[in-house]
Amino acid sequence: MSYQVFARKYRPRTFADILGQDHVVRTLENAISQDRLAHAYLFVGPRGTGKTSTARILAKALNCTGGPKADFDPDEDICQEIAEGRSLDVLEIDGASNNGVEEVRQLRETVRFAPARGQFKIYYIDEVHMLTNQAFNALLKTLEEPPEHVKFIFATTEPHKILATILSRCQRFDLRPIPAETIAKQLLHIASEERIDLDEAAAWAIAKGADGGMRDAQSMLDQLVAFCGEKISEANVLDVFGFTSRETVAGLSLALLSQDSARALEIVQREADAGRELSQLLGELIGGLRALLVAGLDSEAGAEGIPAESWKKMVEAASALPTERLLAVIDIFAETEGRMRWATNKRLHLEIGLIKAVQSLGEVRINDVIKILAAGAQHLPETPAAPPTKPDAEPVPEPEPQAESKPEPKAAANAGESPLDTIDQMIAEAPDEPVEAVGKPKPKPAPKTETAPEKPKDEPKPAADDFYQDPLIQKALDMFEARIRK
Repeated sequence: MSYQVFARKYRPRTFADILGQDHVVRTLENAISQDRLAHAYLFVGPRGTGKTSTARILAKALNCTGGPKADFDPDEDICQEIAEGRSLDVLEIDGASNNGVEEVRQLRETVRFAPARGQFKIYYIDEVHMLTNQAFNALLKTLEEPPEHVKFIFATTEPHKILATILSRCQRFDLRPIPAETIAKQLLHIASEERIDLDEAAAWAIAKGADGGMRDAQSMLDQLVAFCGEKISEANVLDVFGFTSRETVAGLSLALLSQDSARALEIVQREADAGRELSQLLGELIGGLRALLVAGLDSEAGAEGIPAESWKKMVEAASALPTERLLAVIDIFAETEGRMRWATNKRLHLEIGLIKAVQSLGEVRINDVIKILAAGAQHLPETPAAPPTKPDAEPVPEPEPQAESKPEPKAAANAGESPLDTIDQMIAEAPDEPVEAVGKPKPKPAPKTETAPEKPKDEPKPAADDFYQDPLIQKALDMFEARIRK
């Protein structure tokens, strides 16, 4: 038998073998056991997450002996035919190369024929988003009302390119990226089966680099075996794929949290000289800071594969910082990651982002000032309450303000003031006694200065004609060429 790569040799054979997609497995198993099978299924997800494997396992469950049933025997001949792609009742079609109307018309003609051996005739179309709009429209009627013995299974990585009329006729299952911890455990299992000495740190490095794809991780492990032989360490993984070690991520995080810019820049320079991918380094750093945020809320949260000793130091350093500071640092790195995506000099943008992050940790913000003032206010002595005032106490009179010196009207006129301003000035200098001829009595004037003698109270009230004989009134009449009408 020819050599099989790990991605094919350890492909899932039953529902129990599917990793990281429990929500999909549970739904399909319940649908089979309750006999609630749909006529069309759509599997959506990134590469290497198990779309094709899940479709084949579903086909086995539908066409197995005595099926449909979820607990089928993967070693029976009909299931092996489906797994190897040579079953007459399960047709796998590549949507990229069979995307025209003619291919869909041929499919519609073959739909009428009954299955040769199994209970259903299953059409599996991979990369279904590659079909043209005309091909989708030609498939609509058959997809909506297929014969009872026909099932459609579609798989795609880009569901937004599929017509809404197609999506509404399918049951959609979104397959998620597989967690790094699950991938690392599976790699260690494969290594034990193949008698390969794989370090746990190396398995974590591969799992992080696979970015949620099990097939990518298995392919990398296959490549490492060809490079290293039967013993694989983390250093081998870093040398072959240019990944960043967990110790490097921990060291850069500690340098950042301790506000040591020189140390952080030194780590970046070392990684750049070693040919490491700096975008991947920044992504690992953001992941470490996120793990610290989660650890602040849940002490039982995972350490993202960082060694226990380094993780303990990171948690201690992060505990001295408020949560909003870590959030601000993550925001800065998110902006830096966006700029690095299209920049040619990625090292420059990463170094600028690190310097900004260190400065943000040392800034004094308004929240810090408010906290300090609130803490200090608790230690201040309480001020005694003012004694209540007696209800029958007489109010204390306010001190009378001293009279201001009155400028002469001539000085205002010489300064270029308007005639109205001059009249206002003259009225202000007019006698303080209320006069009946004016119309309304004037308000009580300000108190007199000491030089002005106070008039006796029994002085007789001046006549109305005396008002018009006042020099100021006469001057105003002359200025406006006015006369008095009685």
